[in-house]
Amino acid sequence: MTYTVNCSILLTELPLLERPAAVAAAGFDAVEFWWPFAEAVPADRDVDAFIAAIRDAGVQLTGLNFFAGDMPGGDRGLVSWPARAAEFRDNIDVVAGIGRELGTRGFNALYGNRVEGVDPAEQDAVAIENLAAAAAGVAAIGGTVLVEPVSGAARYPLLTAADALRVIDGVRAASGADNVKLLADFYHLAVNGDDVASVIEAHAARFGHIQIADDPGRGAPGTGTLPLDAWIARSRELGYDGPIGLEYKAPADTAFAWLAAEPAAADAR
Repeated sequence: MTYTVNCSILLTELPLLERPAAVAAAGFDAVEFWWPFAEAVPADRDVDAFIAAIRDAGVQLTGLNFFAGDMPGGDRGLVSWPARAAEFRDNIDVVAGIGRELGTRGFNALYGNRVEGVDPAEQDAVAIENLAAAAAGVAAIGGTVLVEPVSGAARYPLLTAADALRVIDGVRAASGADNVKLLADFYHLAVNGDDVASVIEAHAARFGHIQIADDPGRGAPGTGTLPLDAWIARSRELGYDGPIGLEYKAPADTAFAWLAAEPAAADAR
């Protein structure tokens, strides 16, 4: 399991529950998803259908996001949103339950945008409390909460690895939680102007997950100019041993064509 396919951004031409089987048909054995439901606490039948789709496809669900609000509408998480803290807390048990059923261990908690009229310090305090609760909620299944810098969202305050690591350190100081780590999305970091190579050298040991896309365009590896292979290789030299999340945009019929030009990569699916 070198790669895990993000089925919330790839293969979107297919109904969501058909995507895991399509990933398996393409030769991969692992998938990850953003939150696949419209609400924080979906109906049991919907959760059961999602779990069945993963199991029936014979793939591993390596990662799952906590509920992040209306992503198409511009929301980027509830972690730091005071008015929706209860909603985030209610979601924790559902996330942990899916993780327990499917052996999932990585759970991305998007921090959330700055809210107009709310003191940023209040948002940050709420975020620490919510992340500590999430860490406690998934600890029983050996889970790790991931904190991610994001690009393309003007009001999202975590732009660099340093921004996210400050939050992670704050959670540990407040709660003692040691299962909160950095989600190093090389595309987001690069687009935001972070020095990705330096981040890897300094913090690879704190990576809970790596995701990739090329820049410009957030396309497949090889469509842009980012040295993704070198960054991945160095991260592994420094101890990262998890899968690489494929979180790029591409039409379904050519989504994995780049692997044909890289036999070693194809063999490592």
